[in-house]
Amino acid sequence: MLDAYRLGGSLYVPVTHRDVLRIANGLKWPELRSVIFCTEDAVAPSALQSGLANLRDCLDAMEPRPSLLRFVRVRNPEILDWLLALPGIEKLDGFVLPKFDLSNADRYLEPLVGDCGHLSMPTLETRDVFEPVRMAALRDHLLERGYHERILALRIGGNDLLSLLGIRRPRDRTIYRTPLGQTIAQLVTCFKPYGFQLTAPVFEHIDHPEVLHEELSDDIAHGLCGKTAIHPSQLPLIEASFRVAPTDLEAARRILEESEQAVFKFGGSMCELATHSTWARHILDRTALDS
Repeated sequence: MLDAYRLGGSLYVPVTHRDVLRIANGLKWPELRSVIFCTEDAVAPSALQSGLANLRDCLDAMEPRPSLLRFVRVRNPEILDWLLALPGIEKLDGFVLPKFDLSNADRYLEPLVGDCGHLSMPTLETRDVFEPVRMAALRDHLLERGYHERILALRIGGNDLLSLLGIRRPRDRTIYRTPLGQTIAQLVTCFKPYGFQLTAPVFEHIDHPEVLHEELSDDIAHGLCGKTAIHPSQLPLIEASFRVAPTDLEAARRILEESEQAVFKFGGSMCELATHSTWARHILDRTALDS
């Protein structure tokens, strides 16, 4: 199973983009770690058929690229069915499933249970997200049906959730200083203790890198494992922010190597084997992905 931290900054690219194939094959933006070719919100209804034809042709010519995770955000379950029947579909790592909730979970995920190994990234962006009871029911359903084994990460659809509230995020503040701050925290505490990873919402204001930097700090503090990028200029900052800090790496090693002291001081902080060992193993796993 892939570690969701391999996603890094996931760049959204409409399937109508003229460079879909060059991006998929690593000829454009070769340092990109994950790409999501979008057939949903980024594509006008009038352009959908030409975009799907572009994607079909891209699959035919797509070359192996182990360093790049390649996903398609489907528009609906019918588009997913169409894609799964295409020659070359095994070249994709998986699919992003929009507007995901209990009403469509089975329709989206059942076709993926027995296929050639695709992973999924359901996006939490409907009204149900604001109801903790509904999110707990969705979590339990995914676990009971075994769907969680094919879920790389749950994506938090920040813009869609803000739209439901009639809000657009301000340019001068992070998403954690909007009503979604509490919502993101609730999603983390609902899903992460049960083994689900979550990715951070897009930051849409391309010309405010200082606010993006602040938001990335909060993303990491909430245990999120990657962030959607809407422009290549955001990628270096996202990648740098998710890289493990040397001080964290050294602390993690000491925690896991310590065998005599249950509690000790390092770097001005208390390190406790009983409560910090899980974090420490997680840090070492992330470091291995960066190397």
